[in-house]
Formats: sequence, C-alpha cells, structure tokens
Amino acid sequence: MNNIFSTRSASLNGPGSDYLPVTPADGAELPEVAVALYVESGGSVAFTSVRGTERTVVLCDGGWLLCGVRAVKASGTTAQGIHAVVIS
Repeated sequence: MNNIFSTRSASLNGPGSDYLPVTPADGAELPEVAVALYVESGGSVAFTSVRGTERTVVLCDGGWLLCGVRAVKASGTTAQGIHAVVIS
C-alpha cells in the first residue's frame, strides 16, 4: 500500500497522525500533547491547555475540542469515549 504520510513532516496544517484513547486522570499528563480532543458521548471535559491553563468545557455527542491539550482531569470530566488527536 502506498503511504502518503511517509514523506510528510508533522505539521499543524494538516491531519493528525493518530487518535490516542484518553483516560481522564487527576495529576497526570497525556503521553503526547493533543492538538484536539474528540468525544463520543458528550459532557464536561476538564483539561489543562498547552499553555497550562485549567479549563472546563461542555461538548455534545461527537463533539470536538480544538485546542492544544496536555492533560484531561478526572475531576469534572463527564464526557465519555475521549480521543486525543496527535501529530507526532
């Protein structure tokens, strides 16, 4: 199979390279900074932005959070099926 990504460098100007499943955890960062989050079942998402700011947003089913995210907190998160979009 021809892999069109094999010669492409990681960039914020294109699609992510993978989705990583997210288990919300207080005091733990994601293994990679996410460029966005996707939630299967809506609810609140408590997170730490790439700048270090703690925020909580409410997303609908199939919702997207288009923000650099370095941690998703268990406390305050009710959304389910959270996935991190990464580019590395």
